[in-house]
Amino acid sequence: MVAFLRRTLLRPLLSVCLCLALCLSLGLTACSSASGLSGNYVDDTVNVAKTLLTTIAISQDDPDRAEAETQARALINDYMSRYRARRDVNKLGSFTTMQTALNSLAGHYAGYTNRPLPDVLRSRLEKELQKAETSVVRGA
Repeated sequence: MVAFLRRTLLRPLLSVCLCLALCLSLGLTACSSASGLSGNYVDDTVNVAKTLLTTIAISQDDPDRAEAETQARALINDYMSRYRARRDVNKLGSFTTMQTALNSLAGHYAGYTNRPLPDVLRSRLEKELQKAETSVVRGA
């Protein structure tokens, strides 16, 4: 009788508890912001632009360049996944400019992993990131 009760009651109860624990841990992990983005579009855009301007200014000889580029790629992915789907944001000029710059930089990092940024691309990115930063502060 005890073995029957263990099989019929304990296993399903254990399964439910395990499922609940996994769901809670996934839910809490998904709600945390490991990227450092605050959820405030203006602040996040300014911070991402400044971070990327710092990253693209790092010289090719710097030993920390690879790590900075890896962090930049993660930041780009986090920023775009957070704001691309928001209709109140993705129609703004600042977002369009930012998206253009981020797509160009991410494309370079994906296609030319070990190559430095060409001067033409670096110059364009600096202009676009600065333009996005000033536009978002202005409210556009």
